[in-house]
Amino acid sequence: MTYEEPNPILVQARRAIAGKSGPERVQVVLRAVEANRRWRGQECLNLLAPEALVSPTVRNLLSSELCQRAAEGEIGNRWFSGLRHIDEIEALCVELLKELFDSNYADHRLVSGMNGNMTVYTALTQPGDIVMSLPQPAGGHSSNRPDGPAGIRGLKVVDIPFDYDEMEVDLDRCLDVMRHVRPRILTLGASLTLFPFPLRQLREACDEMSCYLYFDGAHQLGLMVGGQFQDPLREGVHVMTGSSGKTLSGPQGGVIVWNDHELTRPLRSTIFPVIAATHMVNRVAALAVAAAEMIAFGQEYMAQIVKNAQALGVALEAQGFKVIGAHKGYTRTQQILVDVREFGGGYLNAERLATANVTVNKNLLPTDTPEYWDRPSGLRLGTTEVTRLGMKENEMSTIAGFIARVVVHKEDVERIAGEVKEFRAGYQRVQYCFDT
Repeated sequence: MTYEEPNPILVQARRAIAGKSGPERVQVVLRAVEANRRWRGQECLNLLAPEALVSPTVRNLLSSELCQRAAEGEIGNRWFSGLRHIDEIEALCVELLKELFDSNYADHRLVSGMNGNMTVYTALTQPGDIVMSLPQPAGGHSSNRPDGPAGIRGLKVVDIPFDYDEMEVDLDRCLDVMRHVRPRILTLGASLTLFPFPLRQLREACDEMSCYLYFDGAHQLGLMVGGQFQDPLREGVHVMTGSSGKTLSGPQGGVIVWNDHELTRPLRSTIFPVIAATHMVNRVAALAVAAAEMIAFGQEYMAQIVKNAQALGVALEAQGFKVIGAHKGYTRTQQILVDVREFGGGYLNAERLATANVTVNKNLLPTDTPEYWDRPSGLRLGTTEVTRLGMKENEMSTIAGFIARVVVHKEDVERIAGEVKEFRAGYQRVQYCFDT
């Protein structure tokens, strides 16, 4: 579908509200919300890597009285009065984030992870500077590419060389390219990450070239603080951003942390007033609680996420799938990447699995070329949500069986959907939180 063609979902929505009174229109919206709550919240196995369940307390805070309040400016230096309690809430969030990441500085006001990318590029570069980042077949995200904040800032984007067999940065080639192009920022982190990055070696190279080393930890923040992935701040990155959702398991939004005092003024003056003004104080309170939960439960929770991802890789391979990175233990994160070219590709199978109440996302394989980008050859699976529901390695074998019946054996998806719903009924409570 092109932008010029009518969007059938919008057409359906116009029909649903046409000729109805105000209260009737409200009911149409509420029915859609309830349908999603019932299906996605109670009946589906959610294997989408970017999503995580939040605790009941975090959910309640998102609808608290704070959702009506605005808080422009810095803590203790606001543009309007009446914010003494909000100052307290935001200060608590900052201090909990600093403890969680063991960082000198943290900021809580980014309403998305991509706002973090824009903050770094705005604060630390000038238009025309060179930034090196991962290409999309290697897991690179648009936020660090020409069609995202890096490109909007007017930066020239150069690919970081990547070893597609090992699913790692090709360090020697990367150092050669760095010496040739002299980047202003070297950006690491990706929407698909299976194994750690050579951060210490890259920091040494950055120091030689007066280059910033930036880690976009959108997917990995929870794994890092849970001791299951590398620790970028300890390994030399200048600044790290990421999502407050995903593995961090808080509300949707962004986080930014750093240690160098010299970066404080450029980063904070970019966040406000350039990137964020009214930054959703209810989200800040929810983020503070999520940080406290991760301090208490992160080690156990994140360890189980990685165990589950590796167990899912083993189980899928036993079902006849080709799982990328199998020779290295499949993954060191919450994600696995599955090659489904011989079964019809990523798009078709993601749609069939959704009908069977299993949500995944289509994903590029390293060997995919641009013509495959809308209909890529792989599936990306994540174990964050199913882990927070209390599932462990044995359940991963059951999930792999459901996936194989849909993708490999082409069984009736409606029948499998009923079985998935029945299986999911036994896992309804959020774990690894103070509410449990």
